[in-house]
Amino acid sequence: MRLSIVDISSVSPGETQVEALQHSTELARLADGLGYERYWLAEHHAAAPQASYAPEALIPAVAAVTNRIRVGSGAVLLNHYSPFKVAETFRQLHAMFPDRIDLGVGRASSGRVLDYALQRDRSRDQQTGAAEDYGSQLAEVQAWLNGGFPDDHPFHRSHPMMPEVSAGPPIWLLGSSPGSASIAGKLGLPYTYAAFINPAKAQAAFTAYRNSFQPSSGPLGMAEPHPMLAVNAVSADTDEEAAHHAMTVHGLYHRLSRGVLASRHPSPDEAIAEMGKPQGATAYADRWNTRSITGTGEHVTELLSTMADEVGAAEVMIQDMILDPPARRRSYELLATGISTGAP
Repeated sequence: MRLSIVDISSVSPGETQVEALQHSTELARLADGLGYERYWLAEHHAAAPQASYAPEALIPAVAAVTNRIRVGSGAVLLNHYSPFKVAETFRQLHAMFPDRIDLGVGRASSGRVLDYALQRDRSRDQQTGAAEDYGSQLAEVQAWLNGGFPDDHPFHRSHPMMPEVSAGPPIWLLGSSPGSASIAGKLGLPYTYAAFINPAKAQAAFTAYRNSFQPSSGPLGMAEPHPMLAVNAVSADTDEEAAHHAMTVHGLYHRLSRGVLASRHPSPDEAIAEMGKPQGATAYADRWNTRSITGTGEHVTELLSTMADEVGAAEVMIQDMILDPPARRRSYELLATGISTGAP
């Protein structure tokens, strides 16, 4: 099992977003040295608790201070943008850092007003939310990067100059439903399922992905399904310490379930005051029913390995909301050690 990271650059209490981004850069360097496979940056808008807004701007900053780890987006919200512009931007990044860039794409709403502000085509009804042509957008990005359009496509005879570099970067589809999994399968794309959003549907999504998979052609074509599982995970030297830091995750979703949209993520102590004391390490039976896989490094990697085997994923991508930067780095050190000494 390989491990990767998707970073939302959580802002710790008392720090600025500038400092949060500096902590992310430090974590990326650490992950590079620890052997993590990928380091992806998220796209969130008007989100004070986190500092990762524009992955296309953050990717070169991270790639420039690392050596071997793949750096990418987790994910560019394609429903807002021109497929050509996204393809061109990531082709440029691929030219700057050959064979180290991933283009992760997804779709999400940031609310009616922000969706309208971001929208590439403002003739769309503001009420409709995400663009309804998501599948064709994905296919268009794929065509720009992967060898051209069908003969009957309006862009078939168009050959705009792209940065001249070998084929790439690879396109990953990120989603949290069987519907997104089916789209990835039909287009022959690698697929990442966000189990930290909807853990109970993970197995159904991966089944839909495999059942719908059609091999894709071209230099970036996929002959077989390539699934990756994304989870929120927190490890520490003790179960108690890990459970304490994981309260930020549980506190956030507790607030959201009550319609409370705070300006930042709750600290562990704030979450404990609202919800009661932590429940300890994640039990084996609860692995698909929790917002965070929690415990010692050995315990967490054992659970992640089991979950990856159950859905047929050779790679697990970790998200975390640990607000203490040293504890955050320690979590990733323990997970890397757990993989190297135990989980396959």
